[in-house]
Amino acid sequence: MAKTNIATELTAIDAKILPMTSQSMIETAHENRDVQDVQVDGGVVEEFIAEKHIGERIKYLRLKKSMGLVELGRHTGLSASFLSQLETGRVVPTLRNLARIAMVFSKDLSYFFEPAPQTLFRMHRRKDRVRLPQTGADDPSYFFESLGYLVPDRQLDPYFAEFLPVRAGRIPRAHQHVGCEFLYLLTGSLDVQHGEITHRLEPGDAVYFDANTTHSYLCAGEVPATAVIVTLQHAAPMPHGTRRLERSLAAAMLRPIEEKDAEKRARQRTQ
Repeated sequence: MAKTNIATELTAIDAKILPMTSQSMIETAHENRDVQDVQVDGGVVEEFIAEKHIGERIKYLRLKKSMGLVELGRHTGLSASFLSQLETGRVVPTLRNLARIAMVFSKDLSYFFEPAPQTLFRMHRRKDRVRLPQTGADDPSYFFESLGYLVPDRQLDPYFAEFLPVRAGRIPRAHQHVGCEFLYLLTGSLDVQHGEITHRLEPGDAVYFDANTTHSYLCAGEVPATAVIVTLQHAAPMPHGTRRLERSLAAAMLRPIEEKDAEKRARQRTQ
């Protein structure tokens, strides 16, 4: 924005603010004539201003535009030292000064008084997690703990899962759901059946698959297997031609168990 344009607009806004402020003062005086002796404590006013973090918001806008105090001063007609005091909360801003600053950054005056947006951050402590058994199974083959239960309206669900060693008579219970699923194996060995094919995963292996297809898990060792699982509520759209590449990568990275076992036996014979 050109300096001449800003100066013209600042003059115009001053012309608007002053009559509005005067009119507002007259109306307020009429409305409050029965409480003329009531005074607002200055400390309360400053506390109200501090709670809005107006100085921090001014500094955020300035730094976002990579603008120095001197440059902002040229645009607003305010001195750099005064702007510095505004940002650090050492002086209380006036409506006119805030309007000048808001115009430079193309913001409405209400920007400085609206509630600050809250950034999403949730900590899930290990000691607070709840260990739950496999859903709908009388003899569960795994237990899981939600890693995102404190997040409202979440689009994905992360879990920590522990798969128990196979026991006689235990049959893997297949399930399916909308969206996609990601699994990263931490310890142990795990068989993941997706559709009609079963894949063997070792520590460090990961798999991402369509959860609409029936799938199940089975611990493939004598010790429990642990993994981090993330389920996505909606499947991400795939670019055209990606499915062929996906199938090729899946075939190379997660070969069926029969191939891996044959390769393992071959290595053992050569040792």
